[in-house]
Amino acid sequence: MPYPSPESHPIPPNPPPPPDLDLVPGWNKLKGSVTFKLFSMLFLVMISLMPVGFIRNLVSERQQLQSSATEDVNQKWAGQQTLTGPILTLPYKHSYTNEKKQIFTTTEYLHLLPAKLDIDGDMQPETLHRGIYDMIVYTSKLQLKGHFEPEQFQQLPVAAENLLWDQAFVSLGIPDLRGIKEAVKLNWAGQTRSFDPGTVTDHLFSSGIHPPVKLDPSLRSRRINFSLPLELKGNQQLFFQPVGKETRIQLAAPWPDPSFDGAYLPDQRQVTPEGFTASWQVLHLNRNFPQLWRGKQYNFEGTGFGVHLIQPLDHYLKVERSVKYALFFIGLTFLTFFFVEVLTRRMVHPLQYLLVGLALCVFYTLLLSISEQLGFEKAYAISALLTIGLITSYAAGFLRSLPLTAVTSGVLISLYGFIYVILNQQDYALLMGSLGLFVVLALVMFFSRRLDLGEPATQA
Repeated sequence: MPYPSPESHPIPPNPPPPPDLDLVPGWNKLKGSVTFKLFSMLFLVMISLMPVGFIRNLVSERQQLQSSATEDVNQKWAGQQTLTGPILTLPYKHSYTNEKKQIFTTTEYLHLLPAKLDIDGDMQPETLHRGIYDMIVYTSKLQLKGHFEPEQFQQLPVAAENLLWDQAFVSLGIPDLRGIKEAVKLNWAGQTRSFDPGTVTDHLFSSGIHPPVKLDPSLRSRRINFSLPLELKGNQQLFFQPVGKETRIQLAAPWPDPSFDGAYLPDQRQVTPEGFTASWQVLHLNRNFPQLWRGKQYNFEGTGFGVHLIQPLDHYLKVERSVKYALFFIGLTFLTFFFVEVLTRRMVHPLQYLLVGLALCVFYTLLLSISEQLGFEKAYAISALLTIGLITSYAAGFLRSLPLTAVTSGVLISLYGFIYVILNQQDYALLMGSLGLFVVLALVMFFSRRLDLGEPATQA
């Protein structure tokens, strides 16, 4: 079989080489101009910021895992607690006639709030561990005492013969009954009553305990004193409802970072590194419900107050805040190399800019992962040292100048140190950040005051 001749299958000619931009008139002057470098740097900054979005999603994902771990602990320990009561409930007979003239009798409820309620409490915080996560819980020892005045029973809006005095009961609202550590006993007018689970009626709250109490005529004509000790577990929050005509709360805990929250702030507080003490006094005039009502006429929505045991800035929140300064990190670092280029006539390749920007982004992943194991302070120091060392050694290779490398290292050290101070400030972060930006702007204006935006920069 004869082979085809070369003439029948000609070899295609080589494609023409790409145009050499260096031969384009004015290209060398354009790419060497300060203006071109400035816009190129801004473009590289935007590209370097692209991984920041993924880092924020990663921080959010880790926060969700922490929330899941906290919820798991809540299910086994106890949740946030809001103590309501004690409240005295009097059942009574209510008769009515329907359209067919038939008479029906139902049982309704009157709810009486104490004339005075004093609660003295001591909280003992603990830190529980679930995997790499820490959760704050507490065990509180509360002493409740108060009284009902005889005038409260003399002004009831129901006829005495309709009241079921022997079916009266006292309710104590507790959102998470798993937090009760020991049997609760009520001292009622000198007699001890044991609490039963449940609330009998859902008029006041959906979860709680109650003991039956009998109100004979001798009790109704004099002051009824009550007291009860309560040992209650919970998670972070302990709140109270001001159910007394005069409610006084005294609370203490060896926790240096309390957050007083709710409808009322403490009248007196003292917070030290060893712990805190706080006291509240709330009158019936300070709230929107009376001392007596029927059925579901009123509720306690929006009147709770108390304390949260918090960690002022947990490491996830600090990492999330530090990510917000990514533009500041990358922009100032690139700006440093930009001034090195235009002031010393040394060329920095765009790829070198991008690799430095990538190193600055990797800092956040290091910070996030190490902080989960060692805490934020140690993680920040380790991540910053690794990042500064990496960028400094890399810059030394393409700058080929010890003074310029030292300047780069000094800028990075100052930048990371300044951001660390801001992250640890809760009240003065905005002020310090504003002053820092002013100083940076002043330095940029100083070094750029004599720049010729059209002057080319040649390689040294």
